[in-house]
Amino acid sequence: MRPQVLLFFSVLCLSSVLGQVSYSIPEEMAKGSLVGNIVQDLGLGVKRLQTGKARIHTGDSTEYIHLNKEKGLLVIKEKIDREALCGQTTPCALHFQIALENPIEIFQITVEITDINDNAPVFEKQERRFEISESAIIGSKFMLEKAIDHDIGLNGLQSYTLKPNDHFVLKLHSQSDGGKKVEMILQKPLDREKQEFASLLLTAVDGGEPQRSGTMQIHIAVLDANDNAPVFTQHIYKASVKENAVTGTLITKVSASDVDKGSNGEVSYVIGNSMRSISKLFHVTEDGHIILNGLIDYEKAKKYEIDIEAVDRGGLSDSSKVVIDVGDINDNSPVINIISSSNSIEEDSRPNTVVAAMSVHDPDSEENGKVRCVIDKNIPFTITPTSSNFYSIVTDSELDRERSSEYNITVTCSDEGVPSLSSSVTLTLQISDVNDNAPVFESSSYEGYIVENNTPGLSVFTVRARDADWNQNARVSYILEDSFVNGVSVSSYVSISADSGVIHAVCSFDYEQIKDFHFRVKAQDGGSPPLSSNVTVKILIQDQNDNPPQVLYPVQTGGSLVAEMVPRSADVGYLVTKVVAVDVDSGQNAWLSYKLQKATDRALFEVGLQNGEIRTIRQVTDKDAVKQRLTVILEDNGQPSRSATVIVNVVVADSFPEVLSEFTDFTQDKEYNDNLTFYLVLALAVVSFLFITCLVVIISVKIYRWRQSRIMFHSNLPVIPYYPPRYSDTLGTGTLQHVYNYEVCRTTDSRKSDCKFGGAGTQNVLIMDPSSTGTMQRIQSEKSILDEPDSPLEQKPPNNDWRFTQGQRPGPSGPHMPYGTHIRWTPKSGTSATGGPEVAMGTGPWPQPPTEAEQLQALMAAANEVSEATATLGPGTMGLSTRYSPQFTLQHVPDYRQNVYIPGSTATLTSNPQQQQQQQQATAQQAAQQALPPAQMAAQMSAQMSAQMSAQMSPQPEPPKAAQTPASKKKSTKKEKK
Repeated sequence: MRPQVLLFFSVLCLSSVLGQVSYSIPEEMAKGSLVGNIVQDLGLGVKRLQTGKARIHTGDSTEYIHLNKEKGLLVIKEKIDREALCGQTTPCALHFQIALENPIEIFQITVEITDINDNAPVFEKQERRFEISESAIIGSKFMLEKAIDHDIGLNGLQSYTLKPNDHFVLKLHSQSDGGKKVEMILQKPLDREKQEFASLLLTAVDGGEPQRSGTMQIHIAVLDANDNAPVFTQHIYKASVKENAVTGTLITKVSASDVDKGSNGEVSYVIGNSMRSISKLFHVTEDGHIILNGLIDYEKAKKYEIDIEAVDRGGLSDSSKVVIDVGDINDNSPVINIISSSNSIEEDSRPNTVVAAMSVHDPDSEENGKVRCVIDKNIPFTITPTSSNFYSIVTDSELDRERSSEYNITVTCSDEGVPSLSSSVTLTLQISDVNDNAPVFESSSYEGYIVENNTPGLSVFTVRARDADWNQNARVSYILEDSFVNGVSVSSYVSISADSGVIHAVCSFDYEQIKDFHFRVKAQDGGSPPLSSNVTVKILIQDQNDNPPQVLYPVQTGGSLVAEMVPRSADVGYLVTKVVAVDVDSGQNAWLSYKLQKATDRALFEVGLQNGEIRTIRQVTDKDAVKQRLTVILEDNGQPSRSATVIVNVVVADSFPEVLSEFTDFTQDKEYNDNLTFYLVLALAVVSFLFITCLVVIISVKIYRWRQSRIMFHSNLPVIPYYPPRYSDTLGTGTLQHVYNYEVCRTTDSRKSDCKFGGAGTQNVLIMDPSSTGTMQRIQSEKSILDEPDSPLEQKPPNNDWRFTQGQRPGPSGPHMPYGTHIRWTPKSGTSATGGPEVAMGTGPWPQPPTEAEQLQALMAAANEVSEATATLGPGTMGLSTRYSPQFTLQHVPDYRQNVYIPGSTATLTSNPQQQQQQQQATAQQAAQQALPPAQMAAQMSAQMSAQMSAQMSPQPEPPKAAQTPASKKKSTKKEKK
């Protein structure tokens, strides 16, 4: 529903224009809903609402409407329930005022609240029971409880229905208050024998949209023999009562009669109205007396209507209405509401300036509600009524703040009742000041003291100035005027707090540099324009004992030695020297005293306490030491005192040469050299670091070699035999025939195996463990292992039993070797190949050292055997040569003098240039093999050895040009080891 607006306005006196606007809105509108455009309806601007501080004044009632000053709109602040606000009163309206300031204006606003169908009819009781005699005549009336609908008009209660309606019909009677009395009328006789109980449903319906209803259940019990109903003597009873009547006051009496006899003629009275408020305020006795049961108030309800029902024992009843008028008394004082007021006013304000606006209301009626207001006399203000129940307080003369800075205005309002009641309110009004007084300092000048070496920011003292004005005009700010002290801005020395006037030291002062200075401080108020005054401030620096004494003589130097000479003939009191010192402090902080702290001979010298003179206190003797060392301490008189020490060297001698002889023996104190400690620590750290680095490198290399050896040990390549150049000779003399040939066969995993020699046999046998597989290590590695003195393969000299006779020694045409030495490397499993009897090698001492001829014979025999063994080796196999067959003799061996092959070496003694070229090619191939992987290296080595052995089996027509002697071979071996 769009709000309806009724607008009218009027012009009031004293420049206060009051207009009145009326709006109409439905109840239960949501918060923020639009009520009306107050700017448009009153002809105001939004700016006027904001500058005039527009606000809504509702007195002491709840504020349901809110003013939006930014848009000039009236909106719903709290949801409005018309029934709670006005009850059944029509019309229902909200009355409030909109107040503006500068100038003060008041507008009366009325908002009418229209009803909506938001309440359904409700019965106070959910059910009603009747006991009706079967003899009840047709047309008997039974009064029913009325339903309550808080809505009004069309939305209020409209009609009732009764179902089923076989025996009864409803009849409605309109009443003066607009309500309807409901009666149930019997239209068909009851028969208890046919139906002893009956249940009916009474429905109350309103006329709103949508339509709402309420129901009540009626239970009827049919009785016998009561055929007359009670009858009231009056249809309407009227009474009055004052609102201050006490509880228990008799208001009136009602009466009804029943022509029946006995119990059917006994009548009782009950209040038939269903409103709880009525039953709480009034009570009816059994004999019909209506008594006040609570407190009543004329301002809340001016009249009460009560339905009284008379019921006999047979259940028949009659009804009547009692109208009670409430009389008003003067029991309410006037209520004063300040709509707008000023807290302060300038002392130069013109007369008739509005300082406050108020409304006065008395809830009483007629003369009791008429109000008259007055204010105190002897004040420059008066109160004037502007309209009904509205008043303004205005100035009526000039104001003077110096005469009175504050006024308490008391407004008293009285009604015209008997006795008269009154209310009062007091307003406090401040008179604003005009800035006409300058700040005044408490003193014409200030002096402050501060001890030197102060902490920056230290508070020195405070300057204060007072202003006789008020508020901002009396607010004093302190300003440091710019000036210079010794060419430096004073702001570098001190600062001042603008609010409190506290002067702080900006820097740390030194009495020896500056002893006092002065500056000016300005005090300025906050008026417009501001007023100010100045004052001179002097700061005095106080001395502090912050400087130790300084020795002027004797001069203390670190590079040379200064000594005072005392002759041995010096008498008591002889002046040796005088310690001269100064203290830059002042006063008692500069008073010095001298004491002898240490001396070589304390019994010889003394120091003057005040003058620092060093004198002898006894005769100098020859027993006194030539070199005397005195330590004098100097102390000032400050608190705490500061001190310094001086060392005086004295030489007791009669001549200068004697002094020079002793000068070289003087020991001077030396300071500890911190650089020496630093270098020592640095050297220790460097050595420790190098040691740890070397240790880590060695361990890394060992681990790397161990891992490489493990990789080589687990190869699966076939074994290639290798014959080391080991030999032994049992006799000191003989030819090349007398030689032992040691043939060694081992696996690559035999480094940790045992080595054993076999016993005597009729033939040389090459024993190989067929179960052992693996790759041969590099020839150079094996050679180095076999050549080591502590190697497990090192041949030890045989016993004397190993010596051969001359006939047993081998030769070109002699018998074959009677003894075969078998050297076997067993695999890791520990099993050994079968063979002849095994003898531990290396037992017994070596009988005689071999000669060079025998050593050369052993080398040439080894080369011969290698060539014979190679003839029977197939590719990838280890076949036995014919050398090891039973028919083998040395006659099958070619002339070993033709060429000599040294196993384990790339050198071959030969006179054939082609063979020397092949030897150089073999050396190059062996170097290339060392860079190949283990599998390829083993294959190439096998092919190379086969080729060399085949070459040696071929006829060699030319003898070798030169042969390596054992001595030359040893030299080459040593070079290879290096």
